[in-house]
Amino acid sequence: MAQPKNSPERRTVLSAAGAALSSFWNMFPLIIAILLLMSLLAQLLPKLVHSGWLGKHPVLDAFSGAAIGSIAAGQPIASYLLGGELLANHVGLIGVTALVVSWVTVGITHLPLEAAAFNWRFALLRNLYSFGFAIVIAFIIGGILYVQ
Repeated sequence: MAQPKNSPERRTVLSAAGAALSSFWNMFPLIIAILLLMSLLAQLLPKLVHSGWLGKHPVLDAFSGAAIGSIAAGQPIASYLLGGELLANHVGLIGVTALVVSWVTVGITHLPLEAAAFNWRFALLRNLYSFGFAIVIAFIIGGILYVQ
């Protein structure tokens, strides 16, 4: 059953759609800037890994991997492929796990967008907790797989 053109529901839906479109339009330049920044950082990631940032010590690897993953946020499938390559190049499991988990959960590059959408306090706390839990998860996974 079709709604009349001036029904309250139709006006509400149109008003909400207009507000969503306006919000997206206001964030669009920030989205483009973040995508450009992420593409630049993705080019630096292999150089950081091959320069010796990973593979020294499990504790240092956890923090280094989490830091690299936090900066170079991306799609999960890319992090899994990168993790496999790092493991094949004798980087420790703890460092690789921290990198993969933080790659997916922490996002330093898109922090301004997240803060604009929610607020700075929420964005910072979410990223700090995600960074910490990436390190904790890396040690848990490393402990489980090294014991077996």
